[in-house]
Amino acid sequence: MKHIITLIPGDGIGPEVSAQVVRIIEAAGVEVTWETHYAGAQALEKFGDTLPQELLDSILHNKVALKGPITTPIGKGFTSVNVGLRKALDLYANLRPVRALPNVPCRYPELDLVIVRENTEDLYAGLEHVVVPGVVESLKIITEKASTRIARFAFDYARREGRKKITAVHKANIMKLSDGLFLECFRNVARDYPEIAADDKIVDNACMQLVMRPEQFDVMLLENLYGDIVSDLCAGLVGGLGLVPGANIGERGAVFEAVHGSAPDIAGQGVANPTALLQSAILMLRHIGERDAAERIEQGMLAVFREGKVRTRDIGGTAKTSEFARAIIEAFSDRAAGVN
Repeated sequence: MKHIITLIPGDGIGPEVSAQVVRIIEAAGVEVTWETHYAGAQALEKFGDTLPQELLDSILHNKVALKGPITTPIGKGFTSVNVGLRKALDLYANLRPVRALPNVPCRYPELDLVIVRENTEDLYAGLEHVVVPGVVESLKIITEKASTRIARFAFDYARREGRKKITAVHKANIMKLSDGLFLECFRNVARDYPEIAADDKIVDNACMQLVMRPEQFDVMLLENLYGDIVSDLCAGLVGGLGLVPGANIGERGAVFEAVHGSAPDIAGQGVANPTALLQSAILMLRHIGERDAAERIEQGMLAVFREGKVRTRDIGGTAKTSEFARAIIEAFSDRAAGVN
């Protein structure tokens, strides 16, 4: 089957890692026509808009996109392209699997959990205004519709991927109405999935438990702001944002992205690690039904990490981005040919 996928190369190191991930996908035999579009700083320069309508139209038409890291200036300039995409396309579910990779030093080498984050409301939606000079009000909106929808997404994901437990993370002991509604919706949905264990933890305790005994978690379900914070915390447990994937999924499309920054300090040097975007692409391939290719690429990537000979600079090696990609291609090609 041939696929048409929107490609957003991104800024900084984005075009470099995107090119190598595309190379790996095509080497795995997946037939793809890539529609390349720009967002963020490049789009602002070319089109006067950080999120051009033709990019949104492409994703709506193709239903899937692969996105490299995009530069968002802090405190000025333009609003986050990531948030803009989620709002424009109603990508309500943020999916962040966090798994330790072989031979990468980290605190918890056996860690394997999944963060599911509600993407559309809560404090992170940025609904705030100045009441009077010196006083700012931010609105935390939690709805039954969004809370139920994200809970059902989490349970469907757990059922499909063979996960055994979902933990809802909240602060309902203090925010009894807003977080209380989120928790109530979670519990209501859980009744429809009796084979999956369901529990909940207050967010501050959940963070402590993640540092002390993260193996107790399987799938974690969080509101928008908590999810943003906890997903990065979990990435830190396995080596950082450069090693973990991310996806934003809705009923009208899905965007699979690198969740790290654009690293302008090393852009153009060909030394960036493509692992985060590659892992996001593996999620994408499973999403579009190319599960065999996803498995081949994943096993090739794991073999390269396990062997430890070809490593990019950020994980203690000297390999270029292209050399790392070539090693992965060779690993899954050898595996397919039965070469040990």
